Amino acid sequence: MGARKASKDKGSGTDADRRIGRRALLIGGAAAALGTAVLARDELGRLWWRLPGVEKPRKEGEVDFAGARWLAASDANWRRADRPDDYGVDMVVIHVTQGSYDSAVKVFQDPEHGAAAHYIVRKDGHVTQMIRELDVAYHAGNRDYNERSVGIEHEGFVDRPEGFTDEMYAASARLTARICARYDIPVDREHIIGHVEVPGTDHTDPGEHWDWKRYMKLVRQARTALA
Repeated sequence: MGARKASKDKGSGTDADRRIGRRALLIGGAAAALGTAVLARDELGRLWWRLPGVEKPRKEGEVDFAGARWLAASDANWRRADRPDDYGVDMVVIHVTQGSYDSAVKVFQDPEHGAAAHYIVRKDGHVTQMIRELDVAYHAGNRDYNERSVGIEHEGFVDRPEGFTDEMYAASARLTARICARYDIPVDREHIIGHVEVPGTDHTDPGEHWDWKRYMKLVRQARTALA
């Protein structure tokens, strides 16, 4: 990360001032290293995630995407981690629930289900987070892909394109753009993939009716707006 310099002017400022100044230098160095020109307020507060050796505190109900609602998935459907320190995050996996939003929440909270995604996007664009991005969600059916990705479920069915609403596409694109910005993930189809593209999976989602051209255009637009 960026070089850290301690102030040599021992006669100016209190100890508290110097501690605040040191933290500002750390965050500033991290921002420069990330190559981010302009940062939204909620992203600035998370730059310390990228500083090596810094423990990441967890607060009950805290979300990683501003505006998301927190509903915890069962502990049996994910495992605690310290991403991106222990596992680098370089991928977003797009899913479709094959059911309603409520049914997806129910199964993700069921310890017998054995799977859950980090997020669910509802038809009306509402975003629910059920697992912290720090942690490994059991969503892709492939351990390596689980460890390196963030999973986003979308309410609906693969054979019902009318369920993929404008609000859903827009909200999901903003979410994916934020994730890509946070972990320096390229906005392309090699790094933003469907569940069907995960090696070894037997799933078909998001299906042929998911409009990838439209979706990627929206993600790029949202990502550009963050730069």
